[in-house]
Amino acid sequence: MKRKSVAILAATGAVGQRFIQLLENHPWFEISVLAASERSAGKKYRDVCVWRMETEMPKEVGEMTVVDTTLKSVKEAGDVDIVFSALPGDIAGPVEEYFAAEFPVISKAAAHRMDEDVPLLIPEVNPEQLKLIPIQKRRRGWSGFISTDPNCSTIQLALTLKPLMKFGLRRVIVTTMQALSGAGYPGVPSLDIIDNIIPYIAKEEEKIENEMKKILGTFDGERVRPASFMISASCNRVNVKDGHLEVVYVELENKPTIDEVKEEFRNFIGEPQRLKLPSAPERPIIVRDEIDRPQPRLDRDAGRGMSVVVGRIRSDPVMTIKYLCLGHNTIRGAAGAGILSAELMVAKGYI
Repeated sequence: MKRKSVAILAATGAVGQRFIQLLENHPWFEISVLAASERSAGKKYRDVCVWRMETEMPKEVGEMTVVDTTLKSVKEAGDVDIVFSALPGDIAGPVEEYFAAEFPVISKAAAHRMDEDVPLLIPEVNPEQLKLIPIQKRRRGWSGFISTDPNCSTIQLALTLKPLMKFGLRRVIVTTMQALSGAGYPGVPSLDIIDNIIPYIAKEEEKIENEMKKILGTFDGERVRPASFMISASCNRVNVKDGHLEVVYVELENKPTIDEVKEEFRNFIGEPQRLKLPSAPERPIIVRDEIDRPQPRLDRDAGRGMSVVVGRIRSDPVMTIKYLCLGHNTIRGAAGAGILSAELMVAKGYI
């Protein structure tokens, strides 16, 4: 298969850099256009990007000329089959619509997540939401479309709740301990977070609670009917670089044993695994039996950062079960999620 050309919007930011890192030597996709703010346009990427990834900046990317984030500039800069948007949420909405008139746009921003005709996609969890794409294109008169990735903390939680739906979800309570990289760069001031935990992240709790109902809802052929279970979230910023850790309490209609829950987690796979997509982890959920796992430093890179690690699965005297889950927030929770979504769209013929 000829590799498809991709453009990255907000390419100099933290998520844009992660897209570049993960797309290096990708078998299906190649970077053709890097777009950023006007002050970066016309300059070499290496001269305008303060590279923050653990690996070296790809040399060929460093030599690319950055263009401004307009449809005209991106089209003139090179061939484009797919647009990955890492734009900030406050400007993403109209810009992504502008690009979607002509191109498939896979967005990490929150601007369109709750739009009725826009997929809020986790490929292993709700691939049926891809069926919203032709509906969206018809309604909006676009040649392209917008598909969104959920909030980073929502993605890892949804992956663990999906197999539990077999037992009937009633209520979910989650407390998150979210890494600093989730705030972007430069993020949280050092004197705020050193020797401290910040028990508030703007709009994060609402995103988890609202997005989860759509992600785990039912597609009726025209729209997604929200799921009916109750969910409550409390979100905290902690002094960890990468990897969100979540404490999850779940009430289930049935009363499975802990071994049955572990078996559902371990056996869970989705379309990406069946299709053997390039970015798909062999196991979306990894179960750890140690009493003190998962831990961000030890487990965030599981499955090349694309697996969610679950541990301390036990009965709960108030709910049914409780457990911890950990995900790499800038890989599975951000750029890696978008790339996997694009791979699924290619495999299914939407791109």
